[in-house]
Amino acid sequence: MAKIVNIKEYRTRVIEDKAFGHWNRRFGESYGETTKVSDLSDKCIYLLALSGDESTTAYYELIMGISDLGKASEFSFLNKKNQLRVIDIHLFLADQVRFEMMRRLKWIKNLPSEGYTLIEMVRSFDKVDAVCREAPPLLSETHRAYNYYKELTARDKEAFIRLIIPKAIEVFGKEM
Repeated sequence: MAKIVNIKEYRTRVIEDKAFGHWNRRFGESYGETTKVSDLSDKCIYLLALSGDESTTAYYELIMGISDLGKASEFSFLNKKNQLRVIDIHLFLADQVRFEMMRRLKWIKNLPSEGYTLIEMVRSFDKVDAVCREAPPLLSETHRAYNYYKELTARDKEAFIRLIIPKAIEVFGKEM
């Protein structure tokens, strides 16, 4: 008897495999079409928050898989326009992962990207990036540097959040 294939389910499985196949093997966890940054485990968040070849490769696997641009190892063969696009999305996703890490530490509040899946963040990068730029994360009132932070200009507040990322990575790594 012929097996009936639901086209929508098939497409979803193909997208999930391209997008998350490497991640499922790399992190030993299961991800899918509805996965958001907030769904990632602490271990995954920590490894992606670190700078370096391993996290860059993981981001490229995800971005290039979702964008149907091939494997991460083929990045250098992409045309310059696609390379720059992958890099821009990588930097954006790395920020979102680091902000999620800081949210888990209760260092920041309001994450505009929290309503988007990883697939949406890649596919609709320009839109999601614009939304996130309109409402950057804010330092939590409970953070020890909040009194200093609240006196800063809006631009300096954004810079301050980025300045404390290395300390957040250190603290998060110790708390895992």
